[in-house]
Amino acid sequence: MNRSHLEEDGGSSDTDDQAARASHAHGALRRPLAVLVAVVLVAANLRVAVTSLGAVLDQARADLAMSTFAAATAATLPVVCFGGVALGMPWLIRRVGAMVGLALALGLLLIGLLIRVGGGEITLLAGTFVACAGIAAGNVLIPVIVKIEFPGRIGEVTGAYSAAMSAGAAIGAAATVPVGRVLGGWRGGLAAWSVLAAATLVVWLPQVRRGTPPAEPRALKTSMMRSPVAWAVTLLFATQSVLAFVVMAWLPTIYIDAGFTPDEAGTLLAVALLVGVPVYFVVPILAARLRRQGGLGAGMTAIQIVGLLGLLFHPASLPWLWAVLIGIGGGVFPLTLALFSMRTRTATDTAALSAMAQSIGYLLAALGPFTVGVLRDATGSWSTPVSLLVGICVVQAVLSFSAGRSRFAGESGTGGIALERRPCQQGVPHGES
Repeated sequence: MNRSHLEEDGGSSDTDDQAARASHAHGALRRPLAVLVAVVLVAANLRVAVTSLGAVLDQARADLAMSTFAAATAATLPVVCFGGVALGMPWLIRRVGAMVGLALALGLLLIGLLIRVGGGEITLLAGTFVACAGIAAGNVLIPVIVKIEFPGRIGEVTGAYSAAMSAGAAIGAAATVPVGRVLGGWRGGLAAWSVLAAATLVVWLPQVRRGTPPAEPRALKTSMMRSPVAWAVTLLFATQSVLAFVVMAWLPTIYIDAGFTPDEAGTLLAVALLVGVPVYFVVPILAARLRRQGGLGAGMTAIQIVGLLGLLFHPASLPWLWAVLIGIGGGVFPLTLALFSMRTRTATDTAALSAMAQSIGYLLAALGPFTVGVLRDATGSWSTPVSLLVGICVVQAVLSFSAGRSRFAGESGTGGIALERRPCQQGVPHGES
């Protein structure tokens, strides 16, 4: 009888152990999936606040009687903010960690989206600054979190979140005006995106609670500034940023000057942005499977050159084709995002490289739309500005081969930034071997 009870107890114990192991395995699978969904949702917020403002800026300017200077400031503030705020991100990561830092970034984004629709010209600019500060923080932090949480799936995860970023940009540009008509005007159209930011913050907070606290702050290392690899990636990020912001700012105007209506020109810009959704998804996955990524970057740059030359010499003949080719060329952006992780050994180095590249790259990119506009006014045509863009593309192709070589930027040491570490990390991303 006792033996029977012992056997029953032993069988019950084995069953409990199996159930516990199954539950643990299920939880281990749910954690990465939850983080992936949250990261993709965060990425969808990182451009919509910018493109939504551009879509209704003319309405806001007329309603608020904004000066030309204020309107120009609203248009250029995002890229300047992206570069300036990125400089301080290593400090924030040392203080609170990447997971908490991203929660704070989402909070800033939400607050900024609400502030900018609550008053006049100054309020609009202030809210835009706060929202873009949150976006800038997210720009730097997401590659770091991908390195921490998905060290063996960098290409796939980078592709997923960069595609979401591109989709968010296109949706923000296309949907804000129609939503505003339903909600009573441009303020309602802009305020609608605060719902997405609030929902994303709710989804992200559980990931913060499951994260580990950051270690004690340490001295910021400066090895990245002395690394040729880091500078190659940084300058590559800068060239693609210049090209991207010039395209977003001036592509519709180029088409209008070629005889297209404003609606047609806006649609062609939307085409260039929407092409980026599948391209942004595929490029990091391809990059992760290549030991050297130079050919990939140079190939996309060559496609963009063809699009720019077509736009320059025959803008009215195949306008959709030129927009598609220019959109494909924008795939250098997700390539650089993947390189932040692929060219660094640790999440500490990823944070340093991401902050360096984005601060310098975006600050240089802020000069792009202004310079192109000045050249257009000075020469009276688009020949010189577009030729300048082609020249930047040639430089970008060269930088692609330098940044695409299988090397690492910087080295982790005792002076590195303290970041969260996950016990479940495994594997080495493709392309880092």
